[in-house]
Amino acid sequence: MTKNNTRRPKGLPTKDELVRFLRDAGETEKSDIARAFGLKGAERRALRDMIRDLEGDGRIGKRGRKGFAEAGSLPPTGVVDVVERDADGELYVRLTKGGNDAPLARLAPDRNEKAAGAPGLGDRLLVRFERQGDQIEARLIKKLGQSAHRILGVVRKGRREIRIEPVDRKVKDVLTLTEREADERKLKDGDLVLAELAGRPTRYGPKPGRVLEVVGREDQPRAASLIAIHSHGLPTGFTDATEQEAQDAKPPTLKGREDLRQIPLITIDPADARDHDDAVYAEPDPDPKNKGGWIVWVAIADVAAYVRLGTALDREARDKGNSTYFPDRVEPMLPHALSSNLCSLRQGEDRACLAVRMVFDKTGKKIGHTFTRGLMRSAAKVSYEQAQGAIDGQPDDVTGPILEPILKPLWAAYRTMLIGRERRSPLAIETLERKIRLNEAGEVVSIEPRRSLEAHRLIEEMMIQANVSAAETLEQKKTPLIYRVHDAPSQEKIFNLSDFLHTLSLRWSKGEAPRTERFNALLNETRDGPHGDIVNEVVLRTQMQAIYSSENVGHFGLNLDRYAHFTSPIRRYADLIVHRGLIRALGLGSDGLTDKEISQLEATAEHIVMTERRAMAAERDANDRYVAAFLADRTGAIFSGRITGVTKFGLFVRLEETGADGLVPVRDLGDEYFIHDDRAHALVGQRTGKRWTLGRTVDVRLLEAVPLTGGLLFEMLSEPAPADPNAPRPRLGVRDRGGPPSGKPRGKGRPGGPKPGKGPKGKRR
Repeated sequence: MTKNNTRRPKGLPTKDELVRFLRDAGETEKSDIARAFGLKGAERRALRDMIRDLEGDGRIGKRGRKGFAEAGSLPPTGVVDVVERDADGELYVRLTKGGNDAPLARLAPDRNEKAAGAPGLGDRLLVRFERQGDQIEARLIKKLGQSAHRILGVVRKGRREIRIEPVDRKVKDVLTLTEREADERKLKDGDLVLAELAGRPTRYGPKPGRVLEVVGREDQPRAASLIAIHSHGLPTGFTDATEQEAQDAKPPTLKGREDLRQIPLITIDPADARDHDDAVYAEPDPDPKNKGGWIVWVAIADVAAYVRLGTALDREARDKGNSTYFPDRVEPMLPHALSSNLCSLRQGEDRACLAVRMVFDKTGKKIGHTFTRGLMRSAAKVSYEQAQGAIDGQPDDVTGPILEPILKPLWAAYRTMLIGRERRSPLAIETLERKIRLNEAGEVVSIEPRRSLEAHRLIEEMMIQANVSAAETLEQKKTPLIYRVHDAPSQEKIFNLSDFLHTLSLRWSKGEAPRTERFNALLNETRDGPHGDIVNEVVLRTQMQAIYSSENVGHFGLNLDRYAHFTSPIRRYADLIVHRGLIRALGLGSDGLTDKEISQLEATAEHIVMTERRAMAAERDANDRYVAAFLADRTGAIFSGRITGVTKFGLFVRLEETGADGLVPVRDLGDEYFIHDDRAHALVGQRTGKRWTLGRTVDVRLLEAVPLTGGLLFEMLSEPAPADPNAPRPRLGVRDRGGPPSGKPRGKGRPGGPKPGKGPKGKRR
């Protein structure tokens, strides 16, 4: 029991006092709470019990990586919709993911509204929340492209009315158009349009709409990426000023640079790569004190030489945050004149670079590194498949001449580095990526697994070590930077993992600190057994998501104390910031990180986290639609798959053939109620105890594939697993009920589901 003691500074607060403290302080860690009340020893332990009680009562909740806040309170920053305007013209916002229960906050006036365009009803914004007396104000950070009351939809012309049906599965609103507007805009059935609410909506039925832009046709093969771009508000193209700055860029010279053209650096990339921002070379270390050691060079395009603070190029690169990749197109962070030309390390052409020379001993430990600003000339452009083929004994005209002098030393250096990597023991979670291949008309011709080659892992490890070197140098020089951080799993996630493993008779102590070695031991123990896939999936879901931050918490997945993104400045703004930091820290030029940029690092980190999430969501949605288009003419076909998601409303199944995800609604699983057992990741029949569990292999029939939304609907053909006599039968709760006893469908759902993450070359670690 916690003490109800109001004495300060040493007395434990009451529960009400603690809630009031969190209400005023916002997100706060346990240690800061204890410090604020002057708690020590046993009182800190009592505070921990009190926090646990308040969590159980629903009065406070976890916030961020380690903090706590009052339930229903607002985070430091968030994505909001402008939902109300009062009689005085003041705007009010609500968290996009908070639902109608989320509190309203007044939108504070912005001094830059005239330049940026004042927010209005229906706009979606990124804001920072600040307490002003008894009220919370939202301060605008950035207007986001997708409006809450704007939809991307397809025109449907009926006999009685003209509708705009949304293409986003999460959007429920259907808008209606007047015949006059449809005629004026010459709209056709099947046109893809961006529309918004027009006038006051009726209480029932479709809402009146207005067309803002016609963006294409639903039957265009390349409509999937168009829909994703507009749905997620991705910035597209470049202003004339930005294009002109890129065109005016001059080829590099040796001024202020070290001549590295004698080093035969090569690029190793996907066969269809359109830009080449990293090159590598390795040679034995001639130092007799480092016998068996290696020197590894990693050279990266010197984007900072062309994209400088205050330019249109820099403003648009920051706005985009990163390049976004679709099966049929790339929306680049930089214009073609830079991304595919002057900043691309083309074979045989002089290119500006920022290079790091790293020294490894025979055990794979990095014992030193040096950065230089140089001028390089790529000796060869090689694909992963070409490099791997040459090492495996099948060189071609490109790799034959460089096999002995370049490729074999690279592989020998990598295998030495691998000793250090294995000692470090980064997470060894298995993921499978697939590549969507299109023909010239933009139609999907195949969906193939991406081969995981040793060549991929070689480049990945060399890039990781270059990233570590960048972070180490900036820390040593006391230059602020944006880290790539990946926090350890939260205690709540570890508790959930432990509960789940217990259902498989696998042990994991809830008090055990998460370590990559422990996760890897679990994965190795189960990999070849019947539970290998499900354990791999649950361990993956236990991990936190990597983000950018001006504060370092290390990178748990890679098991590194410090890590920064340095190796892809053509397509990630985070890397450009790190390049500028190195230029400043090492005195390599006048175009380094400025004091103004340093003062804004936290805001920049928040922004590029948002742009990365936006790009990932757009890429995922486009892929969903391409896959649905590929399967649309196979309705009725039977597929093998694996259950990758178990929810109250059904099972998500991923097809083995294509990696496509679709839904089997719970109402179609049998003649009984199914209860969602989140501890066991299972749906359990209330009457029979039969089970549908995560990771199980099943056969399904494709009932519906909708290219417009990317939705897939399956019929389950397999039978549920028998009841587990040792498992406690979950109790039926109102929120856990499955479908009706008859098992008859109650209408089509809007399927969707989780997606696998990026692999090595995705560089989203």
